[in-house]
Amino acid sequence: MKIIAFNGSPRKKWNTATLLEKALEGSASQGAETELIHLYDLNFQGCQSCFACKTKGGKSYGKCAIKDALTPILQTIEENDAIILGSPIYFGTVSGEMRSFMERLLFPYRPYADPRDPRQSLFPKKISTGFIYTMNATEEQMKEWGYDQHLRLNESYLRLIFGASDSLFSCDTYQFEDYSKVVADRFDPEKKAKRRKEEFPVDCEKAFAMGSRFAKKNDR
Repeated sequence: MKIIAFNGSPRKKWNTATLLEKALEGSASQGAETELIHLYDLNFQGCQSCFACKTKGGKSYGKCAIKDALTPILQTIEENDAIILGSPIYFGTVSGEMRSFMERLLFPYRPYADPRDPRQSLFPKKISTGFIYTMNATEEQMKEWGYDQHLRLNESYLRLIFGASDSLFSCDTYQFEDYSKVVADRFDPEKKAKRRKEEFPVDCEKAFAMGSRFAKKNDR
């Protein structure tokens, strides 16, 4: 059993990466082989609208035709039994690196078929997918600003392509190691530190449970 995670944050040792690591620890606890890929380490770009993945009879039908650092990773996606994506929220959505990755990952598997056609995905099997989001916004702000509805669209796309999806929202995260060194007067460092101490460990437990659950589900 293989489970792969993708970090859409430029930081390898902070909120998003930590939660992804916890999720993979949960998977490994059930015997899964795991891998964490940091997207900011790769030199790649988003979809170029070449439509090679949609061309009838083309050698790249159902596959992304772009050749770059992401190509060999996309070629191994079908070998995995679950995929976990993780990203901080920048201006109400995932990071640019994660968005470009999602375009390359999802679009080739989504045929422009008749809506009545039962096959709406070219992915060859059903697997579990998860999305872990980290953000400065509180739970109340996330709902007030419509983040939750917008981000649920990602869950819908993942479910459509791969068969199942789940989301974890880690809100009001601790963004800086030292708030006194940055201009961030809108935040209360003491409240942020308290939240980091009390709530982030709970989010880590939820991430671990997600990874464990995916491994158990795909081990049946």
